Amino acid sequence: MGPLGPFGAAPRIALGVSGGPHSLALALLADRWARARGGDALALVADHGLRADSAAEADGVAAMLGARGMAVRVLRLGLAGGAGLQARARAARLAALGAAAAAEGRPWLLLGQHRGDQAETLLFRALRGSGPAGLAGMAPVRDAAGVLVLRPLLGVAPACLEAVVAAAGLAPVRDPSNHDPRFTRVRLRQALADPGGEGAGVAALAAAAAAFARRRDRAEAALAQRLACAGEIRPEGFAWIDPGELGRDGVAAAALAVLARLVGGGGLAPGVGRAAALLAAGHGTLAGAWLRPAAAGRWLLARDPGAVAPAVPASTGARWDGRFRLVGAGCRGWSIGPLGDGAAALRGWVDLPSAVLRALPAIRDPHGALAAVPILDYPSPLACRPFATLFAPGAGGEFSARPFKGGQPDPMCSANAAGARPAGSETDNRT
Repeated sequence: MGPLGPFGAAPRIALGVSGGPHSLALALLADRWARARGGDALALVADHGLRADSAAEADGVAAMLGARGMAVRVLRLGLAGGAGLQARARAARLAALGAAAAAEGRPWLLLGQHRGDQAETLLFRALRGSGPAGLAGMAPVRDAAGVLVLRPLLGVAPACLEAVVAAAGLAPVRDPSNHDPRFTRVRLRQALADPGGEGAGVAALAAAAAAFARRRDRAEAALAQRLACAGEIRPEGFAWIDPGELGRDGVAAAALAVLARLVGGGGLAPGVGRAAALLAAGHGTLAGAWLRPAAAGRWLLARDPGAVAPAVPASTGARWDGRFRLVGAGCRGWSIGPLGDGAAALRGWVDLPSAVLRALPAIRDPHGALAAVPILDYPSPLACRPFATLFAPGAGGEFSARPFKGGQPDPMCSANAAGARPAGSETDNRT
């Protein structure tokens, strides 16, 4: 855990525990680590619901850890079978674990991947033609929108983790799908013929992944430095860019790709080649973001107003356009969507480019009338209070909220709207 910190006093951590030997070892080690520092660990047991006995297995794992004094929560995922099962299960599990950890106020989510998993990942990605970043394997620390995912056991052989569990007298769950040759990762694991993860082949692959990881770290440090010097990301969902500080090299193209992902709301950054072409032109669109020259020699990178997502219900936690998240209570029957032509109502309220205004999230009542623009506290902080909204660009899949189709008004919202102050009556907190 040392290289993954700092953690401060009394760390509160969450653990993803399947009940297999490696995640059980993680639970034992991490629980002891947290307690020794005055903190505690919460074990999150995900039940995919893919086998008839999965619910009983999850409950058994929870009881096993609970008997050792650990706090445990079981997450029922209820996945459906079909194509891409293992990939879908991994994605669903990670999303559920991250959401549960964040909801419990635990900013660190620990996973139990080990040296053998890292070797399999490198082989898996190599077979799919991954570049240097992909061949770096799994990162020991990764931001996952609300929590930091930590993998403290990546350098540990799985045989060592099995020994930890055996010494504790625990009986791990053995998932039969981990031996099903229909899955590519299983075939790779069998090809390595090193179940203990202590052989030369696994060690060499893990070392290769570590070398690629060092290369990735250097590239990411250079990218972060360039972004810090050249870009100003605004809470209204756009960016100012200093083209002189940005430069024209490969790092500049990578930085522009990152900014386009954030501003455009996409899950993945566009290709560096496409970003380099936009950089050379100095204007144009990329991944839903629109680059154009602005005053004082700056560039404006804004969301393309013609590509924004339709409105979705204004309920708490709602994501709109892959960029904004509603953190207020929301209101039934109201919607959050693009300000669009409603930008005319804000003339004189705030000094922002028209393209930025049109792509801002706006709240409309059940009749479609503009009620609030919470990012700008328009028409007043009181009217915006139920609709507090943050610029929080997320991963792919944020566009899956159902389109807004209207509904019955919420009395609380009507009361708030009725009490709203006229435009221009307050000047604080507009940015």
